[in-house]
Amino acid sequence: MSGRARLTVFAALATLFTAWSLNPLVESGSWLPQAALLLALQSAVGAGARRVPLPRSLTVAAQLLVTLLALMLLFGGKAQSPAGDGVLDYLVTDFGSLYGQGVRDVNEFAMPAPLTDGIRLLLVSGVLLIGLMVDAVAVTLRMAAAAGLPLLALYSVAAGLSGANSGGAGSSWFAFLLAGCGYLLLLLCEGRDRLAQWGRVFGGAPPGRVAAGYSSGGRAVAPVRTGRRIGAVALGLALVVPAVLPSLGGGLLGTGGSGGGEGTGIGPSIQAVNPLVSLQSSLNTQDNRVVLKYRTDSPQLSEQYLRILALDEFNGVKWEASGRPLIDVPERLPNPPGVSGAVLTGASEVRTSISSAQTYAQRYLPMPYPATQVEIGGKWRFEPVGRTLVGDQLGKDKFQNAQGVQYTVRSLLLKPTAEQLQKAPEPNPAVEAEYTRLPDNLPPVVAETARQVTRGAKDDYTRAVKLQDYFAVNGGFRYDTKVSSGTGSQAIARFLADKEGFCVHFAFSMASMARTLGIPARVAVGFTPGERQSDGSVNVSMRDAHAWPELYFEGVGWTRFEPTPRSGITVPDYSRPAAPESQPTAPTAAPSASAAGPSAEPSKADDCPPDQKKLGECGAAAPKQDAGTGGDGPSAATVAAWTAGALALLALPFLPFVWRRRLRARRLGSGDVLSAWRELGDSAWDAGIAPDEALSPRGAADRVVALGRLDAGAADAVHRVSAAVERALYAPPGGEPSYGDLAPDVLAVRAGLLAGVSRGTRLRALFLPRSAARLHWSAASRWAALTERSAAAAARLRTRIPLRGRG
Repeated sequence: MSGRARLTVFAALATLFTAWSLNPLVESGSWLPQAALLLALQSAVGAGARRVPLPRSLTVAAQLLVTLLALMLLFGGKAQSPAGDGVLDYLVTDFGSLYGQGVRDVNEFAMPAPLTDGIRLLLVSGVLLIGLMVDAVAVTLRMAAAAGLPLLALYSVAAGLSGANSGGAGSSWFAFLLAGCGYLLLLLCEGRDRLAQWGRVFGGAPPGRVAAGYSSGGRAVAPVRTGRRIGAVALGLALVVPAVLPSLGGGLLGTGGSGGGEGTGIGPSIQAVNPLVSLQSSLNTQDNRVVLKYRTDSPQLSEQYLRILALDEFNGVKWEASGRPLIDVPERLPNPPGVSGAVLTGASEVRTSISSAQTYAQRYLPMPYPATQVEIGGKWRFEPVGRTLVGDQLGKDKFQNAQGVQYTVRSLLLKPTAEQLQKAPEPNPAVEAEYTRLPDNLPPVVAETARQVTRGAKDDYTRAVKLQDYFAVNGGFRYDTKVSSGTGSQAIARFLADKEGFCVHFAFSMASMARTLGIPARVAVGFTPGERQSDGSVNVSMRDAHAWPELYFEGVGWTRFEPTPRSGITVPDYSRPAAPESQPTAPTAAPSASAAGPSAEPSKADDCPPDQKKLGECGAAAPKQDAGTGGDGPSAATVAAWTAGALALLALPFLPFVWRRRLRARRLGSGDVLSAWRELGDSAWDAGIAPDEALSPRGAADRVVALGRLDAGAADAVHRVSAAVERALYAPPGGEPSYGDLAPDVLAVRAGLLAGVSRGTRLRALFLPRSAARLHWSAASRWAALTERSAAAAARLRTRIPLRGRG
């Protein structure tokens, strides 16, 4: 195998090894063999084009064309909404549609995300793009060291994304080692190939070694040594860059960037996406900022959930809000669907005034359910089925949002009883047909578990309570926001087996199980009631983000249930038993918190209900959040430490520049001729003219003038300095010759040398001077001298210790 063919193979392997770091981002690794196959095809096309040979530009173009055709043939026709049956539709239009679908899926899912066709396309095409760049730089352009930049970019993106996810430390280290080994193998292959041909110099040669980069024995060492240095620097950057990358947040409830055109440019914004990633990031955030504040005249604060939207469609991959038509916001909102009779008659209307933070740029308006009237400025639309207010479009890529708005909501405080729910008639057939629909890939364990849990129940209400208690009290489930999340059918089955997760898992699983029992169900997303302040207002923070199931009962409407065993969440009164359980060993239901707001006093162990004890949530209450702050941000010491570390990291590239400047000033300020001569030689070395110790001062000056293509003024300055050196070295003893100030001549020579080289060479002369190799040589020389003195001292010590003979 030729050197270039071998380099092609190692370039592909380095890309594939680095691509392994993307594997933890998705639930399945089946995309990686596809990427490896297409990467091999791309490399083979490049190897064939170079063997013809084709020009460099045509080689890259041929690889790109074959790669695009392979991707289109592999992924064409897999879009959810095919554009047509023609060849162009199949290869181009559907391919673009699938790419857009993948972008949407990336924004909607948390890690590890389900491997949808769109996400698969993004992963495979991204790896192929990096592979094309690595192949072009390392093989076509023969710059293997620079090929580490796209590899570093790929690894840094993967490490930065997976860094936001908990766990996985072992796999991340393995991915780093794999990527590092791939890059070092690529450098080794390129170095051996280059060395076998002509051994090009990467750096200056030390004394005693000629400029071709070979030692006196004919052994080439400079390329290999420099290659190892480049590899060490690249691996160091691979460790540092992911550590300083900002964590990726954002989503429906969490703060994030201003993407999607929904922000206004004032600080971070909150975007409308699938709640899974946003809920998990919001619950785990260290910056527990207040996003909403409100005042209400509701007598039951525990029922003051602020609902954003309802996810009513489950396609097996995710729960999402179905697309429904919007209408203008009416003066008085219609009565909620399904609510009638005594429930509607017994409801009372409450008034809530809400203000959102400047960082809350959500298009969906948080409101108590069910709202009957909304007073708000701006351009909003109403979705009647989900009873949601959505910001209307204001212009191109700009929408009305809730950033910093103040609004008033009137809503019904429904008070259904367990008896009303138990006696609810059969649901409307249209509602039942739509909200009990399930995907074909739902594992049988979901329906089997639902039937087993609700065995013996005579009505839908009793089944719903049994499902709620199974998750919240007696099923052995544990609340944990650090669990690897998922939204699809397999994620629900995994949650039922592992029995640990956060509110999204509990809500999605209970809604799915209710649908298997024929109970219409959907999932609501929003905020829990929040924390009452001393002035009577209520603060809603990031960690109040929540998801809960809503089940439909005819005559009562959509009804909230609470399967999540989380502190601060109250089970609705209508889902509690009418009387205490008679068995002393059975867990007693938690007392209702509807009669009063949260207390700031520590809870007593004797007053803690069994189900709360089970969760380990008894004891001192969490410290009350200050109403004037946005959360418990990092301490001043932490900020100072990170700032100092960042400044130190930014200062590292300037250290050679500072050292070289101080050395130049010291040499030229000493007035010593030989120091000025050494400075002139190092300036030439920094400009690309390697030193040759075998030449006389006059010969070295002629070499600098010729290789540096100096003008007449700079050439005369070189010769004046060399003449001074000759007088200092060879003048007869007795007189003190006058040399004058040589500093201006040395600086003039340096300016002439830098003027005749490229911008890249000038930058390297400033920030990565070649003459810095003298530091290494000096350190090596001192170490050798120290070792020699230590050995000599040890030998003298041995000679002074008398040897004792035998008695």
